[in-house]
Amino acid sequence: MPIVPPWLSIIFIAALPIIELRGALPVAALIYGMPWYEAVGLSILGNMLPVPFILWGMPLAEKVLRKIQVFDRFFNWLFARTRRKAEDTIRIYGLIGLAIFVAIPLPATGAWTGSLVAYLFGFKKSQALLSIFAGVVAAGAIVAAICYLFKGFLWVVGV
Repeated sequence: MPIVPPWLSIIFIAALPIIELRGALPVAALIYGMPWYEAVGLSILGNMLPVPFILWGMPLAEKVLRKIQVFDRFFNWLFARTRRKAEDTIRIYGLIGLAIFVAIPLPATGAWTGSLVAYLFGFKKSQALLSIFAGVVAAGAIVAAICYLFKGFLWVVGV
């Protein structure tokens, strides 16, 4: 019997930066054999858990940590990289662009980066939260479709 129940593992994996929902759904589908609706729900929940902390906590975290040189350099690098990745989409489409940015199922385009983008571009926190949620739901639908179609394909070919 596993030490951590599968449902908690999926929430935890989905809450991790970079991995997020894009990593949690394949684990839920292919390793734990969860039904799609359970896997998607747990993955969305886990992926959204850090978002309020990032949106509401980033101003204070930046203010405190920028006093330390290594963190100041890290924030400069991180903010420049994030602006470069998202600037065109956000400037043209605003909050819808934020949702699209989060929905793209590629590394470094999920809820963590979307929260940082919302902070950097000065979106209202409540609006950003809804936009990020919409993007996470869309990413969940895309990744779940891929995972569960692939799982069905493997079942059909007998792997």
